[in-house]
Amino acid sequence: MGGKSASKIKVETRVDKRIESEESEDEGKKQGVHLVTDLSQQSLRDEQNGEAETPVDMESISLDPEAEDVDLNHFRIGKIEGFEVLKKVKTLCLRQNLVKRIENLEQLQTLRELDLYDNQIRKIENLEALVDLEILDISFNVLRHIEGLDQLTQLKKLFLVNNKISKIENLSNLQLLQMLELGSNRIRAIENIDTLANLDSLFLGKNKITKLQNLDALTNLTVLSIQSNRLTKIEGLQSLVNLRELYLSNNGIEVIEGLENNNKLTMLDIASNRIKKIENISHLTELQEFWVSAGHGEKGL
Repeated sequence: MGGKSASKIKVETRVDKRIESEESEDEGKKQGVHLVTDLSQQSLRDEQNGEAETPVDMESISLDPEAEDVDLNHFRIGKIEGFEVLKKVKTLCLRQNLVKRIENLEQLQTLRELDLYDNQIRKIENLEALVDLEILDISFNVLRHIEGLDQLTQLKKLFLVNNKISKIENLSNLQLLQMLELGSNRIRAIENIDTLANLDSLFLGKNKITKLQNLDALTNLTVLSIQSNRLTKIEGLQSLVNLRELYLSNNGIEVIEGLENNNKLTMLDIASNRIKKIENISHLTELQEFWVSAGHGEKGL
């Protein structure tokens, strides 16, 4: 590998840890249940018995007004209501429920993190009052548009994985955003991210993107993942001088090129492409992991 030592070579088949059918955040981070109910376990039993889930009445759920972390994961909640009693809440987790609409959260102005992963939400709306929100997760829903985020200027992490979003838009006010996760959508172009100068990680795997472009403003980016798209060329990365991890596996790339300014790369994944020759990487002296297809497996240097 040019001037870089590569004494260890291994060929194997693997599942990349960065693939974006799941999120980048640790699933185990949500804790702290402040409830007097066993509805979650009942919901699991209903599923195992093959019974259709029906929404619960929020009046049957007891909330602690003093709670800062409220976890209502898989409680069959069908409507967001009754949360105004939470005067100190900072984290609200409503994962794996039956919520169809974002509503009735206006009074939760202490909220820093809102998790609506795996519901039935069709539109991002009614979040204007949550001006101090820092983390928002609406992954695994049925969103078609990125909208309703203009007032969330303190947002640092945004997860919209596995929806039906076809365009990157309406993010210009999120200038403090550090992580943007848009994997498993229907996006065709990288666009409208020029104002996201503080972005550290951008995940766009499993979309329909055909070209690496419009990335020049993201000079602080350290992680870029665009696996399983329709790329044919490595280009448009010249301004990403702080990039450390680049994931481009499962595309149609034919030549290793366009990495002249990416000297800080420690991970380069170009497995499952159409590359026939390893070249133009001898200057990447910080490289620790390099994945490229080799026959029916993958070769790591």
